[in-house]
Amino acid sequence: MKSTIFPTRTFNVWFLLLSLLCIPAVAFSAHPFTVPGKNCFLDSEQTEHATQWADSVTASLSLEEKIGQLFIYTIAPDESQANVKLLETVIKKYHIGGLLFSGGQATAQVRLTNKAQALSKIPLLITFDGEWGLSMRLKNTPKYPRNGVLGCITDSQLLYDYGREVARQCQEIGVHVNFAPVADVNINPRNPVINTRSFGELPDSVAEKVIAYSAGLESGGILSVAKHFPGHGDTQTDSHHALPVLNFSRARLDSVELLPFRRYTQANLNGIMVGHLSVPALDSSMKPASLSPSIVGQLLKKEIGFRGLVFTDALAMKGVAGSSSVCLDALLAGNDLLLVPRSLRHELPAILKAVKSGKLTEAAITERCRKVLAYKYLLGLDRGVHTPVDKLKERISTPEAKELADKLYQRATTVIEENSGMLPWKQTSEKRAALVEIGTQLKPLGDSLATAFHTVNRFPVQASAGTAFSRTLCDSLARYDQVIIAISSSQLAPYHNVLKTIGNDSRLEKAVYVFFTPSKTLKSCPGLPRKSGTVILAHTTEHQMTTHLAQVLTGKETANGRLSFSIGKIYPAGAGTDLMPKAEKKNFWEYFPPIDYNIFNRLKERVDSIAEYGISEGAYPGCQIAIWYQGKPLYEHCYGTLKGNGSKLVTPDCLYDLASLTKTSATLLAIMKLYDQHKIKLNDRLSAHLKWLRGTNKQYITLRDVLMHQSGLPAGLSIYGELIDKESYEGKLFSARRDRLHQVKLGTRLWGNKNFHYLPELVTTRKTAQCTLPVCDRLWVNPDFQDHIQKIIQEVPLRSRSYRYSDVGFILLRMLVEQISGIPMDQFLKEQFYAPMQLTHTGFRPLNWYERNNIVPSSRDVFLRDCELQGYVHDEWAAFQGGVSGNAGLFSNASEQAALYQMLLNNGEWKGHRYLSKETCRVFTTTTSRQSRRGLGFDRPSRNSSYNPCAPAAPVSVYGHTGFTGTCAWVDPDKEIVFVFLSNRTYPDCNNRKLMQLDIRGKLQQTLYEAGL
Repeated sequence: MKSTIFPTRTFNVWFLLLSLLCIPAVAFSAHPFTVPGKNCFLDSEQTEHATQWADSVTASLSLEEKIGQLFIYTIAPDESQANVKLLETVIKKYHIGGLLFSGGQATAQVRLTNKAQALSKIPLLITFDGEWGLSMRLKNTPKYPRNGVLGCITDSQLLYDYGREVARQCQEIGVHVNFAPVADVNINPRNPVINTRSFGELPDSVAEKVIAYSAGLESGGILSVAKHFPGHGDTQTDSHHALPVLNFSRARLDSVELLPFRRYTQANLNGIMVGHLSVPALDSSMKPASLSPSIVGQLLKKEIGFRGLVFTDALAMKGVAGSSSVCLDALLAGNDLLLVPRSLRHELPAILKAVKSGKLTEAAITERCRKVLAYKYLLGLDRGVHTPVDKLKERISTPEAKELADKLYQRATTVIEENSGMLPWKQTSEKRAALVEIGTQLKPLGDSLATAFHTVNRFPVQASAGTAFSRTLCDSLARYDQVIIAISSSQLAPYHNVLKTIGNDSRLEKAVYVFFTPSKTLKSCPGLPRKSGTVILAHTTEHQMTTHLAQVLTGKETANGRLSFSIGKIYPAGAGTDLMPKAEKKNFWEYFPPIDYNIFNRLKERVDSIAEYGISEGAYPGCQIAIWYQGKPLYEHCYGTLKGNGSKLVTPDCLYDLASLTKTSATLLAIMKLYDQHKIKLNDRLSAHLKWLRGTNKQYITLRDVLMHQSGLPAGLSIYGELIDKESYEGKLFSARRDRLHQVKLGTRLWGNKNFHYLPELVTTRKTAQCTLPVCDRLWVNPDFQDHIQKIIQEVPLRSRSYRYSDVGFILLRMLVEQISGIPMDQFLKEQFYAPMQLTHTGFRPLNWYERNNIVPSSRDVFLRDCELQGYVHDEWAAFQGGVSGNAGLFSNASEQAALYQMLLNNGEWKGHRYLSKETCRVFTTTTSRQSRRGLGFDRPSRNSSYNPCAPAAPVSVYGHTGFTGTCAWVDPDKEIVFVFLSNRTYPDCNNRKLMQLDIRGKLQQTLYEAGL
C-alpha cells in the first residue's frame, strides 16, 4: 500500500487538534531516546486540508453513520461466501469505521481488505495486532523477537529501526494502525497475559523502548498504540477471562504503571489503548478503566494531556462482562474508538438511543467522528486505498527484514556475569576448547570457535545422562583450556545430573555458560557459576546467533545487552556487562604508537615550523593540527590566536567553522548510515525520496551522481534574488569594477552594492513569529525560505554530466537525509554519531551549546550580514538555512575530527562500538569516479591534473576533504595516518588566498611522509 501512505504528511496531529478541539498541545520533555520527526511534515496548509476534509465528510453523515465510524470490527481473513457477506453487512448496514483481522494468511487478508475498502463509503481504518510484527497474526511472515528480548537491547535506535521495518510491512498489507507496543511494566513474573510481551520490569527502560519503537512505526506511516493503560504489568489475572484489580497507591502507579504512558504522551505519539483493569486508587467505583470517566476522561486526557486516539481494549473480553451497554459506557468514559464490540446489532442502537435521550450528546459523537476522520486523512485514506497483491510475500519477506531480525537478537545478547577476566579469548594456535551441548547440537558454534583455537571438541549430552557419564565428562573437560556449556533446551530436568556435576567441579569453575534459550531457563539450571565463571544469555539457536556468539567470545564483536527481567533472585533486571574486543578494554590512550623518538622529534619540529610560518605570512591568525598514527594521537598542537595580535590564544577547546569539511564530517556520514540501514541505494534517484524534483530536469539524478559531483548541477547558486528586495537599491546589485554604487569588494573582480533591503517576509533584523532562524546576531530568516531554495533548485538549468564540484548536490543530500530519517540532519548526526562517540565539541549552531569566546571567528561579512561571524557559519547558503546545510555549517576542533576519521579508518568502529558496517566503509572509502579524482563524497589525491588537494607523496588510497575557511582532514589507510588541519584563513577577509598560495596544508601532509611514518 505504498502509494496510499502519505509521503509529505505526518499523522502527528497536535497542531491539527488545536483547530479541531481547541486544546493545547503537550510540551515535549527530554528522555534518552529523542523522537524523530515530531511534526516535521505537518504544516498549516495540511492542517487546513485535514480540517476541511474531516468537516466535509462529517457534514455528509447521518448520526448512525457518525456512530459507525467509532467502531472497529473484528473479522477473519477468510474469503468464504459467508464471511464476505458478513463483511458487506457490517460495512453497509452499520457503517463501521475500521477493521481488525484476526489472523491467517497475508494474501487472503489483503484481498479481503480490498473488498472491504471497495464496499465502504468512507475509507476504512485497517488495524492490526502485531506486537512482534506480522508473524504474531499472519503465517509465513518475518519473525522477530518478543519485547522481553528486545528489552535487553541498550541501543534504542535499533528499536526505532525495527518500528520502521514493521511499519513498512504493515503498509504492504494495507494496514494503518498497529496495536503495539505493550507499554506495561511487567514486574510480576506470574503475570499470565503480559509477561514477555512487555519490554521489561524497569519503568524507565520500558518507557524508552516504547517511545523508540512507536516513533519508528509512526515515522514509517503507521499509527502506534501503546497499551494497556493504566498498566497491566503487575497482575495475576488475565483480563480476557476476568477483571484484574490493581490495589496500588497513586504514588506507586505514578512511578511504575503510568510512567511509560506519560512519556509516550510527552513524546507526541498518537495512540493509547485502555485496558480492562480495576484500579481503586484511580476510581473508587471499581469500574474497569476502559469504562471509567475518572481514568479515561480525567486522568488520561486531562491530567496526562493525551490528545491522540484513545482505543478501548477488545470489548468482547470478560474483563468488561458486567456492563450491559459496554460500548455506550466506553464512549461516556471518553474513548474515541470501540474495539471488537460484542454485538453491533445491540450496541449501535443503544448508543443511538442514548443520544436521543440526552444521556450522550450528538456533539460528543460528532467531535469523535471528526477526530477519527482527521487521522484517516493524515494517514492518507482520503486517496486511493487499493493494496496490490502481486509478489506480496517477496515484498514483505525481504533480505533486509531477515537481517534486522538477526541484528535484534545479536544486540540483545547479554553477558550477565563475567568473573573469569579471560574473555574475550585471543586467537591462539596452542589452546584447546571443549563445547558441551545441552540440547540441540550447535555445529555452527563449534565451527566458528575453531578459528580461535587449535582444537575445538564437541561433547553432545544425551537427556537423562547418569552420574558415571557426568563424572567422566568432567574429567575430560578438565583437560581443556576453555570450556563452553551451550544450553539450547528450555527443559533442563533431563540434564540436571550433568549440570549439577559440572557446576560443583572446582576444575570447571571458569566455564562459560551460554543460554540459547528464554531467560527463564536460567532459574532451573543447577550449578550456575557465582564466583569466577561466565553466564551469557543469547536467547535463540538461530544460525546467525550462534555464529555471532562465537565472535563475541573471540573478541570480534561486542555484546552490551542488559537483562530486561529479573531471573528469580539470582540476577536482577538491568544486570549485564559489556564484552568488547580486548584491544578496546584497556585505556585507549595508554601508549603512544611505536615510533622512533628521533622521527617524532623531526616531525614535530617540521610541523611547528610550517604552521608558524603560515601565521607569520598572514595566511591565517591561528590553527589546530591533529596527527594520529596507528589508532592513537601522535601529535596535537594549537598555534596562534583567534583574530590576530592581542586576541585570545587558540586552545584545544576552540571550535572552527569547518566549511565544506561538513560534507564528509556530517552529510556523508548521514548518507553512509542510511545506506548501512538499507534505506537508500547508490543508484537511487533523488526524486524517489524528494518528490518535488519529479517532473523537473533533476528527476533522473542519482545519489551516486551527486556524491561524485557529476550530476550536472552547478557549483553554487545565487540566493540574492530570492532574499533581497529588487526595488530597494539603485542600479545593479553587483559590478565588475568599483564605482559610486558598488563600494564593497566581494572578489577579485566583483563589487557589491550595499544599499539594499531584504524582503521583510523572509528576513528581519529581530526574531519574529515568522522569522525564527538566526543568520547572525542581527538577522533572522523565515523557515519558509526552504521552499524558495527548492524553487531555485527546480528551475536551475543542468549542465553536462561531467565532473563539476557542486555545493548544490550536498544541499539536496541534507534534504534527502531529513526526508528519510524524519528528523533534522543535525539531530540525526548527533544521535547516530556525535553523542554516542562523546564528541562534545562537534555540532551545528554552536552558540546554542557552546561559549562564544571559544569559537574562532570565520570572517567579517561586509555585505549580506554586515558583522563579524563568530559562531555563525560563513557559508551564505548554510547561513540562510538557519546554520544547517549539507554543504557547510559544522563546527568542531581538530582532536574530535581526528576521532571521527579514525572511526572510518577503523572500518566503522570506535571504542568497542560499531557505528557503520565494514562493508559500507569499504564501499565509500575505496570507490573512485572514472571521470575525476572524486570518490563517493570523499575527495582524493590527483595524479592527472594540475591541481592536487593532497601532498605529492600521498598515495591514491587517501580520502578526506578540504574546506573553504582553511580546513582539511585526510586519512591514509595504508599507513594508518589521520591528518587534520583547521584554520580561519578567511578572517578577517575571505579573499585571503595565502594559505593556498603557500600550500601550507600540502606541505604539512608531505612532512608526515618525509618524516618516515
